[in-house]
Amino acid sequence: MHHKLSTFLKSTYGEKIYRLSLTSGCSCPNRDGSIIMPNGERSFHGCTFCSEGGSGDFAVPVTGIGVNELNEQFERAKDKVRQKTDANKFIAYFQSFTNTYGDVNRLKELYSAVIKREDVVALSLGTRPDCIGRDVLDMLKELNQIKPVWVELGLQTIHEKSAISINRGYELKVFEDAYKRLKEAGIVVIVHVILGLFGETKEDMLETVRFLSGLTPVLDGIKLQNLQLLKGTQLYRQYLEMSEDERPSFMDMEEYTDLVAECIALLPEETVIHRMTGDGPRKLLVEPLWSLDKKRVLNTLTRKCKGILE
Repeated sequence: MHHKLSTFLKSTYGEKIYRLSLTSGCSCPNRDGSIIMPNGERSFHGCTFCSEGGSGDFAVPVTGIGVNELNEQFERAKDKVRQKTDANKFIAYFQSFTNTYGDVNRLKELYSAVIKREDVVALSLGTRPDCIGRDVLDMLKELNQIKPVWVELGLQTIHEKSAISINRGYELKVFEDAYKRLKEAGIVVIVHVILGLFGETKEDMLETVRFLSGLTPVLDGIKLQNLQLLKGTQLYRQYLEMSEDERPSFMDMEEYTDLVAECIALLPEETVIHRMTGDGPRKLLVEPLWSLDKKRVLNTLTRKCKGILE
């Protein structure tokens, strides 16, 4: 039986744990020209699907972040959650942009402050596999001695043609190397996969999941998400430039939920399912609109994953 994140956290900590979306103030090498693409040009636009918020549209917006600013940000995010729940324990979740990119001393100071809080049970960092240098790995190992550190790697797909299409900016071997080094360091690794990338077949998507299911050591966690077309992204601009006949279709809810159930069945039971659907900002989402009805999507997934997921 596979476990959803909520089930895993409840069994691990004995109570409901909530993620607080926070911002570290990091940028991304795929946006500042540091990465040279296969065509020889420097990348300033990021991955084509990524919004201006760096895939962290629900994080509390903050500028000029130091320890004091981070603590204020944490308290605001905490207060927002506690308006709806009686939560006492949290995961400090840095999702937007690349949270191991920049001055490591500054990042170490920020992350050390938040991970030492009594109300934090784990630190979760969204990043890229090409931003896990020796100094970053040393920082992660040191933080991991205090409390668990989770590193979320944005892989999206194993197929190089798709990776180039979405302007990912690194080859699969870079992911494989980063994964190996992180696991050797004792770090929990979660991998993000997008289902429905333009040009990918169902078999292409299943191949990505099969690859992840064969990783050694076993993958700790996975996030499965449907491709979302958001206003303001490079992908949206590309979509608008296509003729009606050229525009790819998006999976409907039944197709998508069937595929997710098939993907989960391929994974080892030790791999925790952190996400099964996306929930992009209503004001930005163009397609697929069915994903806005998250309750209906999750209820459908629960029904289709009965017997393989709890």
